[in-house]
Amino acid sequence: MAGSVRSLQCPVPTLTHRQVLLGHGSGGRLMHDLIEAVFRPRLLPADLTCLNDAAYFRVAGFRLAITTDSFVVDPIFFPGGDIGQLAVHGTVNDLAVSGARPLVLSAAFILEEGFPIEDLERVVDSMREASARVGVPIVTGDTKVVQRGKCDRVFINTTGVGVLMTERVLSADQARPGDLILLNGDIAAHGIAILAARGELELDTPIVSDTAPLHTLVEAILEGDPGVRCMRDLTRGGLASALNEIAQSSGVGIRIWEDRIPIRDEVRGVCEVLGLDPLHVANEGKLIAVVAREDAEAVLARMRAHPLGREAAIIGEVVEDARSMVLMKTQVGGFRVVDMLAGEQLPRIC
Repeated sequence: MAGSVRSLQCPVPTLTHRQVLLGHGSGGRLMHDLIEAVFRPRLLPADLTCLNDAAYFRVAGFRLAITTDSFVVDPIFFPGGDIGQLAVHGTVNDLAVSGARPLVLSAAFILEEGFPIEDLERVVDSMREASARVGVPIVTGDTKVVQRGKCDRVFINTTGVGVLMTERVLSADQARPGDLILLNGDIAAHGIAILAARGELELDTPIVSDTAPLHTLVEAILEGDPGVRCMRDLTRGGLASALNEIAQSSGVGIRIWEDRIPIRDEVRGVCEVLGLDPLHVANEGKLIAVVAREDAEAVLARMRAHPLGREAAIIGEVVEDARSMVLMKTQVGGFRVVDMLAGEQLPRIC
C-alpha cells in the first residue's frame, strides 16, 4: 500500500455542544445521543420502547413495516457500487433485518445545480437495475434542485414498505443470556473501498464494497420460524455499534471472540496502517443475527448455504451483565471493551 492519507478521522467532540457535528451522522454514540435528546422526545410516541431499523404497523389485517434512509456517500461512484445501488440495497436491508419482505420503494433526489446529466442518468440506471434484481419496484419519488455549492452533487432519500414474514417480534430488546451471535461474512470492506475511491490511498490489492441486498439471506435465516431474537445490518458505526445497541436495548452483556470475526487480510492491513478499528468501519452487505442457542447451528447452516453467507460464523454470545457492556476476547487471551464509535472515522460513507 502506498500513497498519502488526508483527514481520516474527525476529532472526538466534547459531550456538551449546541451545534450539529459530523459525528452526529456516524451511526455511533453521538448519533444515538442526538436521537435521544432531540428527535425521540419531539417526534416519536412516548410508548415506543426500542428503536429498530423499521417501524411496524397494521393495515386491513396485514402486518407491515416501513423504513426510510438518506444516502450522501462521497464519492458517488466507488469500487463495487454507487450511490444509487446503495440506496436500494440499504432500504431493502433495513426492511429485511426487521423480518419484512420488501414490497415497494420511493426515491427522492436532491440535486446540485451543475450536476452532469450523464452522471444522474448513470445513478438512476443503477437504481433501476438494482430494484429489478431484488424485485422491489420504485413506485414514487420527488426531485429538488439546490444552488451550486448548497449540496454535493446528489443526495438520495429512499423509503420502503414491506410485509412481515414472521409472527415473531424481531427487535433489539429481545436478546437473552445464552443466545449466540451470528455474522454472515467478512467486515469493513465498504468503508475501506470508499476511502480508496477518494484517492487518499493506493492499494496493491483492490478492495471493493460489499454492498448487496440481504432479503433472500434473511428469508433463508427465518425458514421454519427459528428462534431468531433480532437482526441488524451493519452500516454506519460498524459491528461495534450494532452490538452495543442490542446490549443496551436488551439490558444484557455481549462477549465476542476476535479470532472468529472474518476480516480479509487486505482490509485488516489497511486498518492497521491507518489506525482504524475494523469493528467501527462501515459495511453494506453484512448482518448479525441474535439466535437462541438451540437453533444457532441450524441457522448457521442455512446462512452458509446462501451465496451471501458462505463465510458465516458464530462470533459471540449474550451474557448477563447489568452494565450492558460488549467485551471482545482477543487473540492473545485478554479482553477489551468494544464501545460505540465516538466520533466519525470516515465521513460520508453511506
